[in-house]
Amino acid sequence: MAFTLPDLPYAHDALAALGMSKETLEYHHDIHHKAYVDNGNKLIAGTEWENKSVEEIVVGTYNKTAVAQNGIFNNASQHWNHALFWEIMGPGEKAMPGALEKALTESFGSVAKFKEEFSAAGAGQFGSGWAWLVKDADGALKVTKTENGVNPLCFGQTALLGCDVWEHSYYIDFRNKRPAYLSNFLDKLVNWEAVAARM
Repeated sequence: MAFTLPDLPYAHDALAALGMSKETLEYHHDIHHKAYVDNGNKLIAGTEWENKSVEEIVVGTYNKTAVAQNGIFNNASQHWNHALFWEIMGPGEKAMPGALEKALTESFGSVAKFKEEFSAAGAGQFGSGWAWLVKDADGALKVTKTENGVNPLCFGQTALLGCDVWEHSYYIDFRNKRPAYLSNFLDKLVNWEAVAARM
């Protein structure tokens, strides 16, 4: 089925005081994400993927042995990644639900240790990619990282939290300070209720 660019669940300037500027969201959502949608629609037109869900396209076009993924995968996966990214951020109070705090503490030792591991994954991703909190098929929570647009769907995992570490996600506001961007993301931008709901 055709990809559609989702509206942001908040105004473009809603996160500005929290470290993600209106300009970043205008470039990131309105230009970069829209490009994945537009290019993806062109690439799937007339193919076996034209009437499939974005999740089916991501899983079906991912090549585990390829050094570089094909165009359909790249655009479909980045569309899926960004739709999740907008949903798990938000303005306002960001108290972590007790069930999520308990699960993170059981899995990583503490919420602080989880944040440390997540930040290290994002900062250590060479080049473009994503940092993730995922739930494996066995229910275990793990921190992972992926290159470019690859996401947890490719490995049968449920994505609970994803942070975009492509430069277009942070360069306007943080320049080359990716670790500072990641810390700010975890401390000020994440809507933990949305993360818990995915669990």
